[in-house]
Amino acid sequence: MTLFRFTTFARAVAGAALLAAAPVASFADTLAPGSTVDAVFKQMGVPVTGHFKTFSATLQFDPAHPEKSQARIDVDTNSFDLGEASFNTNARGKDWLDTAAHPKATFVSTSIKSAGPGTFTVAGKLTIRGKTVDTTTTVKFQQNGKQQVFDGTLPINRLTYGVGQGDWADTSVVAADVQLRFHLVTAGK
Repeated sequence: MTLFRFTTFARAVAGAALLAAAPVASFADTLAPGSTVDAVFKQMGVPVTGHFKTFSATLQFDPAHPEKSQARIDVDTNSFDLGEASFNTNARGKDWLDTAAHPKATFVSTSIKSAGPGTFTVAGKLTIRGKTVDTTTTVKFQQNGKQQVFDGTLPINRLTYGVGQGDWADTSVVAADVQLRFHLVTAGK
């Protein structure tokens, strides 16, 4: 039971970080169906994936002038889903995401720069469990008609954000490394 609690929390944290790292489109403040934010981590050496079901974004992205672009992404930590109700409850608890005290994880970009054709480096401040840390990730960009698509992975250390308290601070069961993976599609206009 304890192992499952840790897994749920780690997934939630990873998902929040992942969403926070993505840039978005200037013409659309909403995300289309199919946008995802996942947290991937290892529990006892086995990859585990959790999904954040609820997140919102205030986006302004111009691929011709990325330096003028901005992104703010808010993730509802209560929406973290490991596929099993008891795991989800544990992940929301005080040892993991502590959603009662910290119902949102947030990413606010501080700079967006071109890193080659269709690739951008996004720096910003990621807040999870009330702890704000500077982060950077690489984002792949595609224009699909009126929609813009952003894909990337933001690696974080869960312990930096206080995810996994008490016995869960031991990384022998749940690894400290979490990959926040995102696929964001703007609704377009």
